[in-house]
Amino acid sequence: MHHGWCAVSWNRLLLASVGAVCVLHAANAAAAPQCTISATSVNFGNYNVFAGTPTDSTATITLNCKGNAANIVITLSKGAGPTYNPRTMLKGAETLDYNLFRDAARTSIWGDGSGGTSTYTNANPPNNTDVLLTVYGRVPVGQDVSAGAYSDTVSAVINF
Repeated sequence: MHHGWCAVSWNRLLLASVGAVCVLHAANAAAAPQCTISATSVNFGNYNVFAGTPTDSTATITLNCKGNAANIVITLSKGAGPTYNPRTMLKGAETLDYNLFRDAARTSIWGDGSGGTSTYTNANPPNNTDVLLTVYGRVPVGQDVSAGAYSDTVSAVINF
């Protein structure tokens, strides 16, 4: 199994962010499996502390593998916070809870497979074809926070 990682910067909430692109491959083999991964931003926009519904957003992770890469697993880190549930955006010492999910219902937290989190797995990804994965984000209601830009950085790790 080849291992690689890609740090993907997602600034959450107010400001634009930049996704990273990483190429992961095995050395010294012309037909060795290799994968690229990139991501768009999760941008929640403005959070209204008085809203009665959660603030939702999505992002896209794009995966492309060559050389018959197999058994793909993509995990997401906790970010700056100590747990997956909830993840935490920061503005100085202030925090705003949020999370990232694998499903549109926002019930399956995307993590590393520990503590009830899930991962993306694909035993046989298509060769030289973009695979688009949606990341579903949510900021829960009822958080009394001051105005300003809250952010967090999450790393996406691909193993194959």
